[in-house]
Amino acid sequence: MSLTVDSLKQIITDRLSAVVAEVEDVSGGCGQAFVVIIVSDVFKGKNKLMRHRLVNNALKDEIAVIHAFTQKSFTVEEWEKQGGKLA
Repeated sequence: MSLTVDSLKQIITDRLSAVVAEVEDVSGGCGQAFVVIIVSDVFKGKNKLMRHRLVNNALKDEIAVIHAFTQKSFTVEEWEKQGGKLA
């Protein structure tokens, strides 16, 4: 499985009901290291560890085939409070 920015963005949007899914390939284009920002209300009431577990479980197969995965997760309200724009 080869992941691209677009394919990972679509997977995150579908599986986590994300209203914002920002995906950056930080591996120089080889698809082995990604930094993602996920904005979804599935994170409501969950602390950072619970959010990371939720994302890791949802993307388990994808994360298994890449070298590095860094995530930041926000609820819609948290995202808007820090000035983030919704898609």
